[in-house]
Amino acid sequence: MSYLLLTLLLLPLVGSGLAFAWKNTSSKYLALGIALIQMLLTFYILSDFNFEPTVDSVLQHEIKYPWSQFIKSNLHFGIDGMSLLLLLLTNILSPLIILSSFNENVSYKNSFYGLILLMQFGLVGVFTALDGLLFYIFWEVTLIPIWFIAALWGQENKRMEFTTKFFVYTFVGSLFMLAGLIYVGIHSASFDVTDLYNADLGETQQIVVFWFIFFAFAVKLPVFPFHTWQPDTYTYSPTQGSMLLSGIMLKMAIYGVIRYLLPITPTAIFGISGQIVIILAIIGIVHGALIAIIQTDMKRIIAYSSFSHVGLMVAGIFSSAVLTLRGTLTIEGAEGALVQTFAHGINVVGLFYCADVLYKRFKTRDIRQMGGLAKVAPKFAVLFLLIILGSMGVPLTNGFIGEFILIKSIFDFNVLASIIAGLTIILCAVYLLRFYGKAMFGEGNAAVLSTAKDLSAVEFSVLASIAVFVILLGIFPQPIIDMVGSSLEFVYTSMIN
Repeated sequence: MSYLLLTLLLLPLVGSGLAFAWKNTSSKYLALGIALIQMLLTFYILSDFNFEPTVDSVLQHEIKYPWSQFIKSNLHFGIDGMSLLLLLLTNILSPLIILSSFNENVSYKNSFYGLILLMQFGLVGVFTALDGLLFYIFWEVTLIPIWFIAALWGQENKRMEFTTKFFVYTFVGSLFMLAGLIYVGIHSASFDVTDLYNADLGETQQIVVFWFIFFAFAVKLPVFPFHTWQPDTYTYSPTQGSMLLSGIMLKMAIYGVIRYLLPITPTAIFGISGQIVIILAIIGIVHGALIAIIQTDMKRIIAYSSFSHVGLMVAGIFSSAVLTLRGTLTIEGAEGALVQTFAHGINVVGLFYCADVLYKRFKTRDIRQMGGLAKVAPKFAVLFLLIILGSMGVPLTNGFIGEFILIKSIFDFNVLASIIAGLTIILCAVYLLRFYGKAMFGEGNAAVLSTAKDLSAVEFSVLASIAVFVILLGIFPQPIIDMVGSSLEFVYTSMIN
């Protein structure tokens, strides 16, 4: 048994319980302390990890304990390069998200921070579960705290309407995934992930299972046309809720597609199903970007930007999968998607926090009523620009290499598809530079600017940390590619065996 992994799993759960029991304002320091310990523990695991491709699937931390022979399920957790990358993302962003709330006048602080830690517990479980039923359970665990965070601490009266829509969409999608996993488990030796890969399913069975499981992931990502819940939920959630949803939670679906969907249903992906998903993803790239261009609410701009970027990741993953099933083993699309997953998580959290900083200065989300802030907040102007450049995928920023690999992977699949998908580079620059220009330049409101201040210590700490990752991962992206390579080779090889 790996006690490091057990600690990583249970620490946020214990911290959540302590935060709920804490009845004073210092609960935020407790939550931050737990999150920082989680981050340090994850870096310790990283420092001792062996990414050699000769290690089968690179599973080096594992917990496996019999759960129920009746349902053929085990308490099976483990870490390989792919899950370690997403654990790093979760445990780097969690303390930043908690720290970002320190200047907020949060009501019921103990419950708020207890829910964030409970969310972290669910996310760690999702990224380490190696049993289909266990994966589903943790998938559902994450839905509970984010619903409460969005519903109770969200903005404006419409928040309950939109968070309920989000809950219904994702819960119904999850039920379809559960049905699909149970069906696969019935035709497998157990719900263990490697047994699910070897399930005895015919072509028609794989197609049905594919669409059942994919529906849950398509809603969570989201993929066109299952995205209608996203803009409203991101807009009316509190800043920390938007960060959790966009920065980490949607990455569960990217992980689920690669870990579970591809190896279980290769025949369906090789057929028309895989091509339909690529088409829907590319439609989402352009659709999301075009809508972002005409938005005036800054949180909706970021929401549609996220929707567009996710479409590129999905198209890259399935392009590589189809090429692999045609006889050319390639993991480039999945590598690019995971690199971009990490970069997008960092960048979108930074963008939502920049939106929060702007809202506190201008008291509005409408970018048409902003302007001139660069004159009175130069530190914010520089850090905001770095995050914008990372989100645009400018060379030597963290968003460049993943985006480049993804477009190249789609090009290998279909030239026309890559040209359409490549429009994201131009369109993203249009809406993000428009957002930055409206907020930071121009005359602005003299009365607002006369009282506006540059970043506080907390704001600077969060945005500077994010900016460091934008630059560092832009200059040194190869460690992430090396981290996930062996895991992806194992998954993609499992599709053709």
